[in-house]
Amino acid sequence: MKKSLVLAMAMALGVTASAYAANPFSDVPAGHWAYDSISKLAAAGVIEGYGDDTFRGDRLMTRYEMAQIVAKAMAKGANVDKLAAEFADELDALGVRVAALEKKSDNVRITGQFRYAYESRKYDGVKSHNNKIRSRLFFNGKVNDNWTYTGMIQNDYEIGDGTVGEGTNFQRAFLTGRLGGLKTVAGRMNKARLSGGDMYGTRFDGIDFTYGKKVKLNAFYGKPTDATRLKIEGIKPEKYWGINAAADLGKTVNLFAGYDEAKLDHDGKGKDKIFDIGLKFNLGKNANLGATYLHSKLDGADPEAKKNGFIIEANYGGAKANKVGSWGIGAKYYQLGAGNFVHNAWESINSPYNAAMFRQGMKGWYAVAKYTLAKNMIADIEYWDLKNRVSNAKNKTLFTALYVTF
Repeated sequence: MKKSLVLAMAMALGVTASAYAANPFSDVPAGHWAYDSISKLAAAGVIEGYGDDTFRGDRLMTRYEMAQIVAKAMAKGANVDKLAAEFADELDALGVRVAALEKKSDNVRITGQFRYAYESRKYDGVKSHNNKIRSRLFFNGKVNDNWTYTGMIQNDYEIGDGTVGEGTNFQRAFLTGRLGGLKTVAGRMNKARLSGGDMYGTRFDGIDFTYGKKVKLNAFYGKPTDATRLKIEGIKPEKYWGINAAADLGKTVNLFAGYDEAKLDHDGKGKDKIFDIGLKFNLGKNANLGATYLHSKLDGADPEAKKNGFIIEANYGGAKANKVGSWGIGAKYYQLGAGNFVHNAWESINSPYNAAMFRQGMKGWYAVAKYTLAKNMIADIEYWDLKNRVSNAKNKTLFTALYVTF
């Protein structure tokens, strides 16, 4: 063990020169420069010798052995933030969490994601395809003990059907914290509901409150900012608010229900009102089944369109970025009425079809599989087979992607 490392570790634990007089190891005599520090670390249980009562301080340690020492020092309350960051992977393998230490060592953390995606689509007999490269940088900073800030910059580069496009913008900027007992998110965020149908899945300017643990209540208010596929077809969501709740009924069943309302600029006026209720069954640690019923009242809906719809889904496993070889699969069956969603943000939907589905409803199925190829590298393949419930226009889409996080 290096001299500087022994001294630094000992100082972190508050070593005093006269704290321990006993000779802990036969090859560390009382006159050795590291005697006092090694005595303290051994007595505290941070370092251990070998079976023959030797320390072997001139032997090179493996990273795993060093991580064990760091972990023990952390358990004793030593301030070893930099060492914890350096040996984060080895500590993770030992089951030691270092997230809190990372926050202490650096108030602002930057992470990123790179995605290459290929899409092949066939809509009402017309084929198209494209390649997309997307890069994201996330900025996470601690404001104080109760609030944090998150920002995201995204760059898109698209090549498809002979066209090239590129753009960079600041897509997310929000604060997360607590107001009394309410978890609060405010700013430009990616809106997600507690559970239920694929009603909204993209950026949202507003405020979101959540309360509770086993029984959760959520309320939000704001404006959709990326419902572009609807805007092209003359439907522009202006305001969006809702309330929803989820409750655990024992260990395996979750009940959820909600009401969403969007004010639309649809020929100058209009609203979409959506009610949903459903159940989710947890079938062990890695599997679940879910069913959602939806009813909506959409101004401007096609006269032949249905108001009611449902979604059935099943999921198993999950691809984890830090676990090579982990995988997950999932599937959904849709039978949606007009206005059963505000903006689902599916990769499969082009603008005309999304607006037609919004007014007329759709049915079909979706499947996904993900696999961790290497650490922080996940392969993703998804397929949609959808059909408009009024016009019978078909939309089939294959989406494949490689996600790299750093």
